[in-house]
Amino acid sequence: MYLGIALDGAGWHPAAWREEDARPHDLFDVTYYADLVRTAKQAGADLVTFEDAVGLQSSGFGPVDERRDEVRGRLDALVLANAIAPVVGGIGLVPTITTTHIEPFHTATGIQTLDYTSEGWAGWRVQVSGRAHEAAHFGRRDLARFDPATLQAGGPAADAQLRELFDEARDSVEVARRLWDSWEDGAIIRDVPTGRFIDREKLHYIDFEGAQFTVRGPSIVPRSPQGQPLVYVLAHQTVPYELAVAEADIVGVTPRNDDELSSILNQLHTAGERVERRTDDALRVWAEAVVLIEDTAAEASSALDRLDVSHGSAYTSDALLIVGSPADVADQLAHWHERGLDGVRLRPARLPYDLDRFASDVAPLLAAGGLLERPPGAQSLRERLGSTRPANRYARTESDAR
Repeated sequence: MYLGIALDGAGWHPAAWREEDARPHDLFDVTYYADLVRTAKQAGADLVTFEDAVGLQSSGFGPVDERRDEVRGRLDALVLANAIAPVVGGIGLVPTITTTHIEPFHTATGIQTLDYTSEGWAGWRVQVSGRAHEAAHFGRRDLARFDPATLQAGGPAADAQLRELFDEARDSVEVARRLWDSWEDGAIIRDVPTGRFIDREKLHYIDFEGAQFTVRGPSIVPRSPQGQPLVYVLAHQTVPYELAVAEADIVGVTPRNDDELSSILNQLHTAGERVERRTDDALRVWAEAVVLIEDTAAEASSALDRLDVSHGSAYTSDALLIVGSPADVADQLAHWHERGLDGVRLRPARLPYDLDRFASDVAPLLAAGGLLERPPGAQSLRERLGSTRPANRYARTESDAR
């Protein structure tokens, strides 16, 4: 069972920064995140993700709230991943980058650069932005305010709110994938006697035209070690499922019970009948969960209550909240594995505490059950996840040449 760790500030509970073991003074220090990535690697994680957005954190879909008792501000996820790459190797580094306001050409070349600095361990967690205060930072478009109740209810009305943003996201990922292939592997010659540095025949215009942008290409970065870095999409309903089915390598889903999991898998299957998959590898399905770990379930529940009191309200999440002992966490992950899921992305409620507890107490239980076995010596994130390096879509085959 593949494993990702989602890193966000002091942890996913908004009061986590007040904990005795928290490091609030280090939240804008690269060393802090490098330490977390090392711990995730020691725990057997295949990748870590870094949260990010194009606006300050806020509790709702409206403007930035007036709370002063929650962490505000982040380091840029892509820059942070590039800083960590030379320090901690052999684990996937997957920054969150928003598609709604950021040009796909910039995202594509940024992820390619990360693939070089990490020597083949880069990925991209795709995210959209529907927040008006984030749009105001760019000033190029106005966004209608999301109705949270409509989104939560799902159905056609929710799909209509999401469609433009996720169609744009689908185009952004498609542009990135084409740009990642716009240099063939043998394009760089470096032949001093002939004065040829590149083979122009192996650089390709992608000539993409979409509703929000047109991109000609080629990329400014040569094809990177993985060829196609990993794409991760978190999805909750119909329109995001279509994005994942079309473009993602991994889709993160948020079932709270087996019935919800069955429904999600059915919806992904149905989405696959409506949209064309644009990448050759099969889509992998990972579950997402927030974890809070103590020696016993009672102690974990007490710790959550203490955090909720500090925050002034009960913590809620889009994902399952696993509050319990190491055995409780391991049992839930093993159950998901038995249900056929390919992996999990865990969100530690408290950092570094719950990540440390996972590494010291949960990972050995998973390892004993054979869930953390991996092929030895993987040289890239794709290889670690059992995927091959994709063929370049623009490369001429021998039959093309004849």
